[in-house]
Amino acid sequence: MEKESFVKNGELRLPPGFRFHPTDEELVVQYLKRKVFSCPLPALIIPELDAYKSDPWDLPGDYKRERYFFTTREAKYLNGNRHKRATGSGYWKGIGADKPIVAARSNQVVGMKKILAFYGGKPPKGTRTDWIMHEYRLSDAAGSRSCVFPQRKNSTQNFMMQTEDWVLCRIFTKKRSTGNELEIIETCNKSNAKNFGVARNNRIDFMIQQTKSSVSPSSSSSSSSNVSSITELTVESQDEENTS
Repeated sequence: MEKESFVKNGELRLPPGFRFHPTDEELVVQYLKRKVFSCPLPALIIPELDAYKSDPWDLPGDYKRERYFFTTREAKYLNGNRHKRATGSGYWKGIGADKPIVAARSNQVVGMKKILAFYGGKPPKGTRTDWIMHEYRLSDAAGSRSCVFPQRKNSTQNFMMQTEDWVLCRIFTKKRSTGNELEIIETCNKSNAKNFGVARNNRIDFMIQQTKSSVSPSSSSSSSSNVSSITELTVESQDEENTS
């Protein structure tokens, strides 16, 4: 029975209530490795697309969410390890070292993850954007072992021919706070705190003035007489206690 495809016109469309949040290991073992060996996938959920030739905002799907694509890499030079990642408006550039993907059960490296950022313009004077790509590929160590999905003869040889071509890409946007933005936020917070303190002091002064203006001379004299009478009563009670 043929599996139902959840990809419509290159866009992922899942039924209501379903989400696709795979781990790095699941992407490499359950999807990329099966794709390399032409084995059945768990679900027809990741489309095939040349993700390196299109700007990230032009790729199909909801750009506000993570998007996944199977794509092939094209060598930039005949005798080299660099690949073409230039688009119409910019290029993808690797940042940091590649991260190994280790299987939880076997504790073996099953793949590698390269992190790339999208730069607008032409290298080397491009401007970095908020677009990020996680590029997954099978590791060389995984290729030297026998295929866990023995669907074809000479599967290891078939793997060695395809491992440098097929990759799986996860593309999303990541908001970054620059030093200037943090400085502006801190300045605004201090300004708000200062304004709050001034407003509070002004309110207290206003309440004190209102209280003073509401007290008349007659009421102040009566209050002073009441205080003196209370003092006299207190003194008399203390004298009585001393004589007793």
